[in-house]
Amino acid sequence: MQEHEIRDLIEDVREGKLPRRSFIGQMVSVGLTAPMASMLLMHAGVANAAPAPTYKPTKRGGGGTVRVLYWQGPTLLQPHFANGTKDQDGSRIFYEPLACWDNDGNLIPILASEIPTRENGGLLEGGKVVRWRLKKGVTWHDGKPFTADDVVFTWEFARDPATAAVSSGVYKDVVVTKVDSHTVLVSFPKATPFWASPFVSAWGGILPKHVFGPYIGAKSREAPANLKPVGTGPYKIVDFKPGDMIRGEINKGYHMPNRPYFDAIEVKGGGDATSAARAVLQTGEFDMGWNLAVEDEVLKRMEQGGKGRTVIVPSGDIEFIQLNITDPWNETEGERGHAKSKHFAFSDPAVREAMSYLVDRKGIQEFIYGRTGIATSNFVNAPSRFKSPNTKYEFNIDKASALLDQAGWKKGADGVREKGGKKLKFVYQTSVNSLRQKEQAVVKQGCQKAGIDLELKQVTASVFFSSDTGNPDTYGKFWCDMQMYTTTMSEPDPWVFMNQFLIREHSQKANKWSGRNILRWSNDEYEKLYPASESELDPVKRAAMFIRMNDLPIKDNVIIPIASRPRVYGANNKLSIVLSGWDLAMSTLHDWFREA
Repeated sequence: MQEHEIRDLIEDVREGKLPRRSFIGQMVSVGLTAPMASMLLMHAGVANAAPAPTYKPTKRGGGGTVRVLYWQGPTLLQPHFANGTKDQDGSRIFYEPLACWDNDGNLIPILASEIPTRENGGLLEGGKVVRWRLKKGVTWHDGKPFTADDVVFTWEFARDPATAAVSSGVYKDVVVTKVDSHTVLVSFPKATPFWASPFVSAWGGILPKHVFGPYIGAKSREAPANLKPVGTGPYKIVDFKPGDMIRGEINKGYHMPNRPYFDAIEVKGGGDATSAARAVLQTGEFDMGWNLAVEDEVLKRMEQGGKGRTVIVPSGDIEFIQLNITDPWNETEGERGHAKSKHFAFSDPAVREAMSYLVDRKGIQEFIYGRTGIATSNFVNAPSRFKSPNTKYEFNIDKASALLDQAGWKKGADGVREKGGKKLKFVYQTSVNSLRQKEQAVVKQGCQKAGIDLELKQVTASVFFSSDTGNPDTYGKFWCDMQMYTTTMSEPDPWVFMNQFLIREHSQKANKWSGRNILRWSNDEYEKLYPASESELDPVKRAAMFIRMNDLPIKDNVIIPIASRPRVYGANNKLSIVLSGWDLAMSTLHDWFREA
């Protein structure tokens, strides 16, 4: 389909000649996804489709307690320090962004009074400046009014290098100015094709200036509100035990009518994914279970209990292995895993390439994931226009062995390859989870056949994904040879998702290991492509840039994608819950209710 044809169709939608759903259907048929089709309409000034009304309660409260099971319990409740999804979701109960994403790629206003468009004067200078108008009458949990000052402060807080916020990459290059008490302007260095990242979704939680003001910069981690939030969300904090339990009570002054339905929320942490699935699907002890990383056949059996259902939501999330190219065991300039150090084996491209042949991705899909994970060779798998056609995966022990032979890694008497007195013995870590332990076993078996010995290490999920800077076993420190986890894509565009390979995002002591480039990898071409993509308005050229960015770390074999993962939840059969593959599970919490 040619550009002029797309523009004609957009005009037909604007004039009411073509239903929005028909336009999206045509775009999907030529290779776009629903979220990207919606973004095309948004850029053209066509307002979002009004979401179908599904919320039935006619008054606030009265629903009792909703019980949620997060087998990886949140360890802090501050969105800009939340390294992992569990902490982002825990924070989202209390802190809200200006807008969130629904599953069709529509922006839904939360603290904004409307979504910026050309027609309402929200998109200015071709997307270089975005005007956000804020809801009036919103109050913080302590009764103070929410205003533009809080939005400007959140920008100042997140962009300050001394704050060491995980969201700093979203805010460092924009300028936020106050127009009046309930209007702000977000200005980008150049006209940007995807402006809906600052103050939106997982990285968009607005902080109260009067609470966090004394703790900006170097004192940021000392703020009591990191553990006792003061937000605008549907629930107020009652009690928080990191890694164990969050208790919240209804916010009687919440800014959305008839919401929330539930009088209280309890989020229980701990256990494992299988027990979480059982507690929702079989016994009905909990209303909702997060991230049911369980073999598909097990989920199907549990659903037969009749208490709950599995909810599978398509997304851009990816399960993958990282190979450490730095030295995780010895200090360089006083720091393990320093970017200047070199791994004794994974600094050898031949060893990294051999490892890519030793992961049986198809077997992992067929025998472990089923519906819940599709074998892939790409890091970016959705939206489809960003998915690379240039990569492929192959499970081939002979090819791996030949590469290692050629590189001088020879098998010793114990069957383990060695070179220069160094053996190919690696520590391979991931979180405690039966599905992941089976993945580890598959990888270990392939490596053994090629003469590589893996020591399998499992870290309790609440520790592995912790934002605790004093813990040596967090995935952000990556103080081992290999590690595996799922990284989430929280919006229908790769802009933020792909900043995790930039030099500026290196996870290191200086930023309290909050940088998103956990590999400490660097590539000159990548460093040029990423900023170019931020201002490229031609969607075809921009997609090509992200495809190339996807290909660079994969062809360098510093990462090994395993499975493209939809998000898998469990829900009580009576719980009405609509989840988005482009946002946090808790982004729709205000709309949850229990059917009669």
